[in-house]
Parts: sequence; structure tokens; C-alpha cells
Amino acid sequence: MASPAPPVIINDSTLRDGEQAPGIAFTLDEKLAIAAMLDAAGVDEIEAGTPAMGPEELDAIRTIAGMNRRAAVIPWCRMTRGDIDLGAMVGSGRIHLSVPVSDRQIRAKFGTGRQDVLARIADAVPYALDQGLRVSVGGEDASRADPDFLARVVVAIEEAGGHRFRYADTLGVLDPFGTRDIFARLARETDIELEFHGHDDLGLATANTLAAVRGGATHASVCVLGLGERAGNAPLEEVVTALRETLGRRTGVDLAQLGTLADKVANAACRPIPENKPIVGGSVFAHESGIHVSGLLRDAGTYEALDPALFGRKRKIVLGKHSGRSAVRSMLRSIGLDAEHERLEQLLDAVRSRAVRTKRVVDLPDLAELYVQTMTPVL
Repeated sequence: MASPAPPVIINDSTLRDGEQAPGIAFTLDEKLAIAAMLDAAGVDEIEAGTPAMGPEELDAIRTIAGMNRRAAVIPWCRMTRGDIDLGAMVGSGRIHLSVPVSDRQIRAKFGTGRQDVLARIADAVPYALDQGLRVSVGGEDASRADPDFLARVVVAIEEAGGHRFRYADTLGVLDPFGTRDIFARLARETDIELEFHGHDDLGLATANTLAAVRGGATHASVCVLGLGERAGNAPLEEVVTALRETLGRRTGVDLAQLGTLADKVANAACRPIPENKPIVGGSVFAHESGIHVSGLLRDAGTYEALDPALFGRKRKIVLGKHSGRSAVRSMLRSIGLDAEHERLEQLLDAVRSRAVRTKRVVDLPDLAELYVQTMTPVL
């Protein structure tokens, strides 16, 4: 029998790339709490921030590195000796160095060309290794880089002693089919670890992350709730669940902790979680449609591909405009009531009418009130 595929390593960048979303600024206490929850949830690596932002940021990253018991803490740095010196002060023994690899970004940031990027890798990676750091290298804007040059970059990283290449779809321009092909080629050309960092500008960050893993990526870069610049990044909760459900790939993340983690990050970011947000939204395990509820009451698998218990959640049947008799009867019985056919029809009409009028679900107190109102008057 073939041995099972190794777990996909999850690198969470909520405290770095997630905080770069407009208007988001975590306090130190919030950063420490989020880092502790990421660690407890089983995230493998925490990209905790950018030391070059200043002493407060450096101290925060250093504190996180000192508190985490399981997850590796990695500072994000530019590929310069100055940034490496700051990254070494974190004390985590790890560093991530980023460098632009598309011609457009190389010209805009350095005013140079491809040879300069290769020279920077050849200088900075050994410099970081000499400081006792384990080095991963990120190719910024890799999705718009020349594929042949990108292959040279990966070889240069490997030769310099880097242990991983992060392919960044910085502007979120990839599609899953192309992403899989890219990683299949990279996996053929190098033995170092391959990581995908996807942005969600086209709504494809999760799909592209799965495609990268299919192609040979060993690591996935994510953010809780998909926080990040512009449309954000691949969401942690979507990626780890979809890896399990669609590819049969394991991660170290405990799915049951995703909800509380998402709530914490949402509160710290002052960004409410949309009701229909996959995995962690308030309505993803709620059902109103009469046809759906009727099926669910017979067999939960008819309209639920995911078991809410996996996420520490419970199925919720709600009443509204689209409810049917089965839902009303089930809700009545949950509070110890019942109704004959004629009265059930009256209740159903009353439920639908109230839902249309109020534009919200009809909850159990509402249903009890309507039940009383439909009682036959005593003459």
C-alpha cells in the first residue's frame, strides 16, 4: 500500500499580512491572544509581523516567539542584511526573506534587473544562515514573473541554503489550472519545500491553494477569515477544511477551534463575520427551505456535506418565508407542542406572513406566540 501523503504545513499570516488590511491594527494583547489561539488550534507556523516596522513591532514578535509552545514563529523581512539583523533579534531561529521576482516589481523597487535579484539571494541567504537562522524565501509577484527566471530563482535559493520557496500570487491573478501546472513544474525542478501564498482578488485564493497542493506544494500560507490587503488572502478555515474534504489531505489544525478563533480575530479587527461566510458564518448550518428541512429531518446528509459537529457547531432549523410543514411541526415538538393538520396550515401561513413583514427568521418565542394566536376561541 502507498504511504499516506504527509500533512500540509499551515503558515498563518494573520498577524502580518492580515493586519496589513486597511484599517486593521491589533493591540499587543490582541496579538498575543490570537497567537496563543493559533498555537492551540494546531497551526504549524505563525508569521508574526515585520521587525523593520519599529521597536514595538519587534518586541511584540519577540514576545510571541517566547510564548508559543508548538507553532514556529517566523518574522517577515526584506532581503537585506539590515532586516536580517532585526529578524535575528526575535530569537525564534527562523526568518522569511522576501524579494520581488517579476520584472515590473524589480524595476519599480530596485531600478535593476534579474541578475540583481539572484545576487541578493546569493548574499542574504548565507548571511542569515551564518546567524543561525533557518531561511525561507518568498518570491513577491511570482505569478507575473517569467517562468524560466522563476526556476532560476528557486535553484539559486536551494544553492544558497534556503529550505523553502514561497510562491506569492501577490495580485491574485492566477486560476487553479495554471497554479497546479506551475507547482508541478517547480516540484520537478527542486527538492526544497514549496509554499503557496494566494490573494483573493478574483475569489480564487482557496481554489488556487488547493491546486498548488495538488501540484506539489507542501505548505499553505493563509489568514484567519481571509484578512489581508485588497480582497484578502486564502482563509485559514476554508483551506484546512477543503484540504480534508476534497483532497483527503491532513493538517494539524483542530477544526473545532476555527469558530472561536474566527470570532476573536473578527472582534480584534472590528470586522463582523458575514452570515454566509464558509465554515464560520452564523448561517452556514442553518436551514429554512421547506424542501431542505424535510430532507434533513430524514437524513442530515441530504443537505449537509459537512457535519457541524466537526466544527463544534450544531445544525439550526429556522422558520421563514420558505419554511414547510415539517419544519413547523419539528419546531413545535422541540418545545413540547403539536398541532393537527388544519392548525398546522394556519401556523405555516402565519409564520410566512410574519417573516415577510419583519424580514427576519421566526424564532421559537415567535412560534409560541403564533401558536397561541391560532388557538380556537372558546365560546
